[in-house]
Amino acid sequence: MATRHLSALKRARQNKKRRLRNMSRKTRVKGMVREVRAALTRKNLEEATAALEKATPVIARVAGKGALHWRTAARKISRLTKQVNALKNA
Repeated sequence: MATRHLSALKRARQNKKRRLRNMSRKTRVKGMVREVRAALTRKNLEEATAALEKATPVIARVAGKGALHWRTAARKISRLTKQVNALKNA
């Protein structure tokens, strides 16, 4: 049985907490993106715009916390905005 230093045990506990927190944040982002895409498939402009306005700050906040890379967040926001704008112009 390998003994570990107290600092290594603490680091393992911290990593577990952070992992769970990040998973929760990423799941929330996925849900918000899913709502926007669902409104887009229904071609409901008002609902898609409202969902995008709710999703954008959440995605940006999660990137700010480090759970998502900032470029990944920017790409998600950009692509969703582009799709909503295409629906507006259609």
